[in-house]
Amino acid sequence: MSVRTQGGTDGESTSPARSRLLDTATRIFYAEGIHSVGVDRITAEAQVTRATLYRHFKGKDELILAYLQQADHGIRAQVAAAQAQDGPAADNARAIARSIAEGIQYSGFRGCAFLNAAAEYPDAEHPVHQAVLAHRQWFLETVTRVLAQAGCTPADAAGRHFVMLRDGAMAAGCLYDPTLICETFLDGVEGILSTSTTPGA
Repeated sequence: MSVRTQGGTDGESTSPARSRLLDTATRIFYAEGIHSVGVDRITAEAQVTRATLYRHFKGKDELILAYLQQADHGIRAQVAAAQAQDGPAADNARAIARSIAEGIQYSGFRGCAFLNAAAEYPDAEHPVHQAVLAHRQWFLETVTRVLAQAGCTPADAAGRHFVMLRDGAMAAGCLYDPTLICETFLDGVEGILSTSTTPGA
């Protein structure tokens, strides 16, 4: 997936070298953490020079933001695909939950990329932390809207409940049996739908 950063051009967004840098950074940042990985390792594994990295990114922070932007785009596409169906609105909420559960059970799962980044960048004013907050606000608004369409009231409380269940499942999914964690998460989503849905919705 092509991701553009501030100051980027269309040529940069499709550059093979840029793609290798971003793909390499994404793999290592997600698997091992952000602070523990230096630009020398990224350039070495992407088989580019430091000068090439700085032609495409102003520095490591911009590369991190591109990594999060790519993750954001991927999750938005995942949620959109989960909603691209006809049927009861509650089924869209279930489809979003199932897509999350599928990700948790994927080989190499290491938790939520955004929660992981927030833990490494606790300063609320840092651009990385701001990117995390923006993504999470979008996700909360999206699931709240879906639950409102499903008849959940109050929808804002239902949305917060969904996000908290999702966060817990993402945190626990890489520590315990992911199958059991996902079953618990999906049961929790059913609980939201059954206890907060307006009769007849």
